[in-house]
Amino acid sequence: MRPPNRTALLALMAVIGWAAPGRAAESEFSLVIEGHRFTPADLIVPAGRKIRLVIENRDPTPEEFESYSLNREKIVPGHGRIVVFVGPLEPGTYEFFGEFNMATARGQLIAR
Repeated sequence: MRPPNRTALLALMAVIGWAAPGRAAESEFSLVIEGHRFTPADLIVPAGRKIRLVIENRDPTPEEFESYSLNREKIVPGHGRIVVFVGPLEPGTYEFFGEFNMATARGQLIAR
């Protein structure tokens, strides 16, 4: 039995996303909750791609990441971290908020 053609195997892996250099870093974005605010409040993400959103809460109290347009709702424990997957998104603006501090914990994903 012949071993698989290495070039063909690498090309196939790149097409399906396993071997694309830097792919994980490009598809991960971070939000921080501190002082009952999301930072950055405006987060630009690539349209047409699924993204991994890491949300870190530096406050001692829990907050919620909620978005009607993204259809997501998840509690972020005090001094905790969560991961939310969204997309692929059409180009546009997707608002999110923290239900426990709605006056200050607000932001938007901007897909371009």
